[in-house]
Order: sequence, then structure tokens, then C-alpha cells
Amino acid sequence: MKPPRLIAPMSYLNMALKKSKQNGGSDIKKPKSASQKNSLTPHKSAGQMRQMQTTGTKPPTTARVDEASLLADLRVLIHSARQRVATVVNATQTMLYWHVGRRLLKENLQDGRAAYGKRILETVSQELRAEFGEGFTLRSLYRSIQLFQLFPDKAIVSTLSTQLNWSHFIEILPIKDPLARDFYAEMCRIEHWDVRTLRKKIGGMLFQRTALSRNTKAVISAELTNLREGRMTPDIVFRDPYFLDFLGLKGAYSERDMESAILREIESFLLEMGAGFSFVARQKRMSVGKDDFHLDLLFYHRHLRRLVAIELKLESFQPAHVGQMEFYLRWLDKHERASGEESPIGLILCAAADVEQVELCRLDTKSIRVSEYLTELPPMALLQTRLHQAVKHAREQAVSRRVPRDRKP
Repeated sequence: MKPPRLIAPMSYLNMALKKSKQNGGSDIKKPKSASQKNSLTPHKSAGQMRQMQTTGTKPPTTARVDEASLLADLRVLIHSARQRVATVVNATQTMLYWHVGRRLLKENLQDGRAAYGKRILETVSQELRAEFGEGFTLRSLYRSIQLFQLFPDKAIVSTLSTQLNWSHFIEILPIKDPLARDFYAEMCRIEHWDVRTLRKKIGGMLFQRTALSRNTKAVISAELTNLREGRMTPDIVFRDPYFLDFLGLKGAYSERDMESAILREIESFLLEMGAGFSFVARQKRMSVGKDDFHLDLLFYHRHLRRLVAIELKLESFQPAHVGQMEFYLRWLDKHERASGEESPIGLILCAAADVEQVELCRLDTKSIRVSEYLTELPPMALLQTRLHQAVKHAREQAVSRRVPRDRKP
């Protein structure tokens, strides 16, 4: 066997040149200069080069961090956590005072032993304040006892404490009427009132202005039970009178002026109307045949799941207003009522209303309410007297309507 033929390096070069001439010189690649290499090849660190050599892949590029978005997300997490902690702390504090009141009441420190009980409470308060701080003053201990006496049902207090803190209860405990007290507690829970709003609602006699307060005690108790279970009725939603002093209307003004003022002060108006109302339209056009009619204001109440038509009247209530509102409600029920909603309800806001005229119209069966509005608040004593008389009269009427039904023939 012959040994392989060896070709000198120069022979390789001659063969390559000869082949290049035959192909037009396209096979010869000129070496790139150092400057060309640097301009075409990105600079790589020694670490990157080692990574490429060992893995055979290019190192991943580092994504730029959106610091603003990151901080925004972290702030949301922190605020949410703090809110949950605050809710737990407030609920725990309220339940603690409830248990303290129950324990103190077991010792029978009131009634005939009032003087002895006061000395015991003073001593207990001094010891607890020295050990646990100012949250256990003598007044706080008395309030704890009052909390247990007025709200003996632990389950109810536990539910309320998820929305109401101890400052809310301090405002509610002095209310003497147990039905009014329960009303404010439940409305505060449902509508998420802060302490300032709760104080304003109590001062404005909200309970006495609701249609609920004008029923018998049995009806009010049943309605409050429904409220605790999440069911709200028109008797709880609508008030009489409405305080519209924030509109700043003085002297002579028109219905259009009142509409404009309501829309200008819509936030205050919705606060007076109560939670759940959403504005839908002003001067809602209703085309019937060849004529157009216009409703002053149209709202939607999400708890009642129904449209609320509001007509503003500068004069006193007239029975003819009922026919107009019935016409509007029928049109809304036919053309605007959505699937799953209750039938629309109407509210006639007027400057004054004769009680006997309103009762004779039997508006409850027609889903229409009549309420007065006050653009200037009278002295509180006069308002209290007026509301108490209205409540007394309405309850007497409710009883008189019920008595004939209960009598046997």
C-alpha cells in the first residue's frame, strides 16, 4: 500500500488561487480589520464570554423595572393590610367592652347597691388604668355596662362591630328609644357612616323623618329584622321632611332653579337622600303620542332595585299631583324598567302637605310617596315637636286602621 501523498502548504495556496480565478474571485474572503470587528461585534465581558463558551447560549438581557408601578402595588398591599388590621382591632375593642360590661353587671353594682358599686368601679378603674392605660376610665366602665344592657345579643354586637367602632357606639348608646337606637346602628352598618355622619343623622332626627317610625312597634321591629338580613324597604329609604338647606335657595325661585341647585350640590343631596341612590337623568323626556312630557329627576336605588321618579313642587301638595306621577310611573314601567327590577316608585317633593289629603289618596297602594322639603331649617325644638306629633298621629292612624280588621263579626 502506497503512503498518502503529502502536499506542501504553498501547493494548497496555488490550488485555491486557481479555483478562485475560475469562479471570478468570489470564494476569497478578505480578513476584517480590528476596527471593523469592533464596530460589528458588541463588546462582551469576560463573564459573558465564559458563559457563552460553557453553555453555548447568549446571556439573557435584563428587563427594566417599572419602579412607579411597583411602588403603587406595594402601597395598595400595605393600605389593605392596615385596613384589615384596623377593622380587627376595632371589632376586638368593642367586644372587649361588651364582655367587660357583662362581667361587671354580674356583680350587681347598680340599683340598691349604687353607692357601693360606684366605689368598686372607681377602684377597678384605677387599677386597670394603671396597668392598661386610659381606655378603662370610670366613664368607659359605665359605658361598657350600658353596652351590654342595651345590646345583650352577642351575635348582633359582633356583626355591628365589623363596621362600627367604639366611637360609633358612644354616639348611639344615649338614644333612649330602643327602636331608634337599633335603626341608627343598622343604618350605620349598611351605609358605612363615619362618626361625624352618624352624629349628623341623629341630630337631624333621621329616624323620626322616615316612614318607618310612623308604623306600629311590631311593624318597626319586623322591618329592622329585615334590615339586619339585608332587605331594605321604601319605609326605610324615604323620609319626610327632607332637609335641603344646603341648596342655598332664598327668596323667590323656580322649580328649574331647584333642579339646578340639586345637581350643583348632588353629593349633599345624595347624602340627604341616603345611600343607594344613583342619579340617572334630569328632565327625563317621555314621548306619548304626539306630546312630550318631562320628569324633573330620575334616580335608581340599588338596594330597592327600582327606578325612583322625583317631582319637585314649589306649592303645597295637590291630589292632581298623584295622577301626574302615576302617568310617569306607568311610562317608566313600560319603557325603562329592566329585567329583574321592581316596578318604579315615585316621590313628590312639595313645600307643604296636608296629612288628611295625603292619607285619603292611599298612596301606598300606588307606589307613590309624598314628602315635604325644608330649604331653611326651623329651630330644632320646633322641628322636634313637629316630628313627634307627626309620628304620634301616624301611629294612631295605623292602629285605628288595624283594629277593625282584628274585630270578629
